[in-house]
Amino acid sequence: MTDVLPGWAKDPWVVWPVFVASVAVAAVLAVVGRRLDGGGPGPVRLVPLERVLAGGTESLSAPHGAGPVRGRADELAALRRMLKRPDNRLAVLCGVGGVGKTTIASALADIARAEGLRVFWVRWRGQGELAEQMTRIALACGLTEERLEEARAGRAGLPDVVWEQLERAGRWLVVLDNIDEPGAVGPGGEPVAGYRGWVRPGGRGLLLVTSRDSDPAVWGGRAELMRVAPLAASAGGQVLLDAAPAAGTAAEAQRLSARLGGLPLALHAAGRYLAAPGSRYRTLTAYQDALDSHLATLLGAEDPGGADPETARRLVRYTWELSLDQLTASGNTLARPVLRLLALLAPAPVPVSFLSPELVTAATGLPATTVTLETAVNGLHAYGLLDTPTPTDGTPAIGQVILHPLVREITALSLRAETPDPAGWNRALAERMESMVGEATDAGHAGWSTIRLLAPHTLTTARLTPDAGTAGRILHRVSERIREAGHPEQAVILAEQALSRLQPEFGDDHADTLASRGNLALALQELGRHQEAADLHRQVLTNSERILGPDHPDTLASRNNLGTALQDLGRHREAADLHQQTLTDYERTLGPDHPDTLTSRHSLANALQDLGRNREAADLHQQTLTTRERTLEPDHPHTLGSRNNLANALQALGRHREAADLHQQTLTDSERILGPDHPDTLASRNNLGTALQDLGRHREAANLHQQNLTDRERTLGPNHPHTLASRNNLALALQALGRHREAANLHQQTLTDRERILGPDHPDTLGSRNNLGTVLQALGRHREAADLHRQVLTDSERILGPDHPDSLGSRSNLALALQALGRHREAADLHQQTLTDRERTLGPDHPDTLGSRNNLARTAGRRRWGGIRRRRHE
Repeated sequence: MTDVLPGWAKDPWVVWPVFVASVAVAAVLAVVGRRLDGGGPGPVRLVPLERVLAGGTESLSAPHGAGPVRGRADELAALRRMLKRPDNRLAVLCGVGGVGKTTIASALADIARAEGLRVFWVRWRGQGELAEQMTRIALACGLTEERLEEARAGRAGLPDVVWEQLERAGRWLVVLDNIDEPGAVGPGGEPVAGYRGWVRPGGRGLLLVTSRDSDPAVWGGRAELMRVAPLAASAGGQVLLDAAPAAGTAAEAQRLSARLGGLPLALHAAGRYLAAPGSRYRTLTAYQDALDSHLATLLGAEDPGGADPETARRLVRYTWELSLDQLTASGNTLARPVLRLLALLAPAPVPVSFLSPELVTAATGLPATTVTLETAVNGLHAYGLLDTPTPTDGTPAIGQVILHPLVREITALSLRAETPDPAGWNRALAERMESMVGEATDAGHAGWSTIRLLAPHTLTTARLTPDAGTAGRILHRVSERIREAGHPEQAVILAEQALSRLQPEFGDDHADTLASRGNLALALQELGRHQEAADLHRQVLTNSERILGPDHPDTLASRNNLGTALQDLGRHREAADLHQQTLTDYERTLGPDHPDTLTSRHSLANALQDLGRNREAADLHQQTLTTRERTLEPDHPHTLGSRNNLANALQALGRHREAADLHQQTLTDSERILGPDHPDTLASRNNLGTALQDLGRHREAANLHQQNLTDRERTLGPNHPHTLASRNNLALALQALGRHREAANLHQQTLTDRERILGPDHPDTLGSRNNLGTVLQALGRHREAADLHRQVLTDSERILGPDHPDSLGSRSNLALALQALGRHREAADLHQQTLTDRERTLGPDHPDTLGSRNNLARTAGRRRWGGIRRRRHE
């Protein structure tokens, strides 16, 4: 970038009168000598006017932009509005060093020049030079000899004189660049927020300040703070291609921009490197690959001693160390070590509570208190070296901090240079992690949010911990809690890491290894990877029976888990047998009210319901719910699970109003306790939708299922069995609304996915095939419908048994299809057989029995399967 004279300075009819007046004033000032006192905020040391005049106005010229400004349209639009109507405000561009504040200010200066405004640019080099530059600005804007004499004589404050002249001078833009220490601006220790010094809001023109300090209290209520964020990947990629257009593609540039965190200083450094003829790495991809091993060379260079400050500011590492130097000089001695500690953690949000005084003292040897730690965190935040994460809803996550990825990497580089052996730092982090995980675990579901924040940092500290057993146990505990909190994808990663440490350390038969393998199986089960889960559960059960014995609580828990995995695979008879055996053993060894016994009874009830034994299932669920409400609490997740599954059993018994009321209560409590995206909350919403559908409230049901499908696709992925269930149930609701074509497309998609993911004989796959047949029948495609229903009936009787409710539903639907084809005798025989079996298995008053009676009378009753209507807890 080059400096040029503003437009007005090229006009001799403006420059010479100013010069002549200034010479006259110089004669007066020579008599006054060095009197520098001013009124108002305090004394100001005036620079001799001869020096002011000798400097001219060239040094006040704004730098022209070095090229197109990428990704800053919003900031420039806001500044242009302020430039047009300052309204007694000033603008402050603030953010971490290197984020591009000066670039935005320079672009605004170009805009202001083009619009005919007077533009002045002042680079901060100390209070004395600031006074000199502001005086030059006032002279250029027509400051008179008499008024300046008043300031020299002490009858007026120089800042007042300067600002009075600016307010008379029409439209202008003054940029104060790099005011990183607002407390030093003055004069006389005057705080900036008082607006009695050099920094003031303007009514006729705009004062724009660039600073690393983003504390609103520092700048006052008339300041419009604009926190400058790193560039988006697309804009950052364009910056790279502007500098080195032949270095690669737009996609490669965006990937490198993301790797550099969108930091303009780093992007420009990379661009200059790539464009230089002697550079070793000449492509975007090669440069990105080299960052992992050559970060210190490419971006981590230290401040070259004796270099010009403006040159040093172009070094990525130095610009942040300068901020830390400023914080230390102001008495914030813990800012640097706290930043170093955070740099050792993962590139993810960190709970502020993790930074305890004990951690800082153990790692660094420096005394620390809660107050000094808060001061360090707030100072780093004010200088943009750490930030508050902002989730997708745009609300800052209070109590959390996060480092810019490049700040983290280069700060860790600095720590390695300062501390060649960081064993003490690593040990302190591992001990603090173990302590905090224990606290969050003891807090139960109230600690889930903390556990989730700690999860990625647990992986990082585990790599820093030499004791594999300790690291594995911490990872195992966090994985269990993360799984309970409803995030199985993270739980699987943590569980795999835990097992990779515990198994080599202790062997296959150690209790910790068995527990870790079982936890991994549960996490896989939650992800819908049921066969892998079942295989692992069976392995754990076999080893537990051999090592611990058949009655050990861990063995019984393993048998229960294998039973639930078999249920998910559609092997309901095996699952029910295992659960019955496990419940008997639990009641004998632990008693009927033990939490593990209740879990086993809960699992058996689910298995019986899968077998169509709904009355027995409802009785067991009612018994479990009553005991859990008495021994746990009404809001405990296990209590919610029992209430949910009792509602499912009542629904299967045709008691739809009671079921809907229970599901509504459970959904309300789940959203409050577990959060709207927890898998159990989504299951509760799904189940309420099916209950409303059974009550004929199809529009409400469709809306709930659509919401659930969207949330499950986002949180679980499009291929998870629960996502497929939501798609199935949405199709059923659309079908009930008469939107048969949409329903048919969804059913076909769900059937295809279930055959691929669950297999052709899984009960849910049979349900999808049945439902597709039903909607084809509604579309008048009776032959295809009949063929599908006959196939489903054959498979259902083979897999589920002839008396299972789904087998009876399939027989009823086949009869309806035959009836539509005019084969009334066959249809009547099937309806009669179905009615007889339903009266025997469900009772004469069950809604499905009534449907069969109506069908037999040639009415339009029919039975459709709802896919997965429940969500098992635990």
